[in-house]
Amino acid sequence: MTSTFSRDRLDFTRASMPEDFQFGVAASSYQIEGSKFGGCGRSHWDDFAATPGNTARGEDGSLACDHYHRWAEDLDLVRDAGLDCYRFSISWARVLPEGRGQANQEGIDFYERLVDGMLERGVKPFATLYHWDLPSPLADLGGWRNRDIASWFADYTEVIMRRIGDRVHATAPINEPWCVAWLSHFMGHHAPGLRDIRATARAMHHVLLAHGRATQAMRALGMKNLGLVTNFEYAEPADESAEAKASAHLYDGIYNRWFLDGVFKKSYPQEVLAGLGPHLPENYEQDFDIIAEPVDWVGINYYTRKLIAPDGTDQFPALKEVEGPLPKTLMDWEIYPEGLDFFMRRVHEDYAQGLPIYITENGMASPDVVKDGAVPDPDRIQFLNGHLAKVHKAVEDGLPIKGYFIWSLLDNYEWALGYEKRFGLVHVDFDTLSRRPKASWHALKEALKAE
Repeated sequence: MTSTFSRDRLDFTRASMPEDFQFGVAASSYQIEGSKFGGCGRSHWDDFAATPGNTARGEDGSLACDHYHRWAEDLDLVRDAGLDCYRFSISWARVLPEGRGQANQEGIDFYERLVDGMLERGVKPFATLYHWDLPSPLADLGGWRNRDIASWFADYTEVIMRRIGDRVHATAPINEPWCVAWLSHFMGHHAPGLRDIRATARAMHHVLLAHGRATQAMRALGMKNLGLVTNFEYAEPADESAEAKASAHLYDGIYNRWFLDGVFKKSYPQEVLAGLGPHLPENYEQDFDIIAEPVDWVGINYYTRKLIAPDGTDQFPALKEVEGPLPKTLMDWEIYPEGLDFFMRRVHEDYAQGLPIYITENGMASPDVVKDGAVPDPDRIQFLNGHLAKVHKAVEDGLPIKGYFIWSLLDNYEWALGYEKRFGLVHVDFDTLSRRPKASWHALKEALKAE
């Protein structure tokens, strides 16, 4: 695939977008903070990583990027790049080490310092309440399989947002519910590492119930600007057969439409219910009024497309991924900006219908080579150019796209893949933890200069 996009500069400036368009960068607690600091409780990711074979080289997030101590330096990098917003997540286990009960004052103080530090630097805080680090004591009680998690999550939400909710600019309860439920309970790739369809069905429902309960809790505190953030993959049939088209449609239902349908339509896709329905909680339909608590904006996390084909079995979901021909990132994900264009338009037309839409994550993993003290980053720059071109076109077409967040600020702990896959605008030496802005960070800074 050829491209006319630059590989050494970004082909847009701040003036390319409307005045109210927000540029941001994203990160998450377990991937950068260091879970062994500040009275943080144990999470199921600590347990998952401690189990041999679950993560690359047995690596975990106990130290990560030591953002817990280096947060001021990291926020300076956000400010100095000229970014408007920082999307961060809060560790449930840091705030409530047991998941319930006694709060950890050190943890709450940390997030107060972090939010105040953003505001002092003129950076808007976009908070996420859950980015996958479930406290281990709650995992012991069934975690996302247990309906009570919706109440536990709402209580945790109230504890932390009673302290910082007056200062955050925007909040989403849960990052990427598909990963919380399907990737972690059906495929087993993330904590808790299950491969159990009953657990999956319950997690797929309870994660949305928790989203609704947390949103209600924040409304009760008088908070505004509350959103829903889901991740999307463009599902394309591997060939022109009716079977491949049906498989791609089912994949799209599981990955993309389940969560949006629940929140905006008070229903789940019928083709997915054919497999998950027998395993859902009894009378699950009665929860849709809570799940569908109105939101103020929608977040799109987008990285890639997948070619989907039937797997030749009769066992749900009876599909498989087929390797595609497009250029790929270090994650072996195809680079397909057209998918982002598709989802911006689908979310706007079929669901949000006028609500602001943010691209809350978009980025790529690529290998880093430090040369003469610098980190060239041509592939990431080209990737950003290709996707931002689609965002610019959507804005020109009148879609209410209000912001774009790059994943991620720092190279960090990439979950089960350890520290090898580098998504950052800033290179991290994981031996010394020194930060070094890459060429992509410098290109972004140049593009965002006030004009």
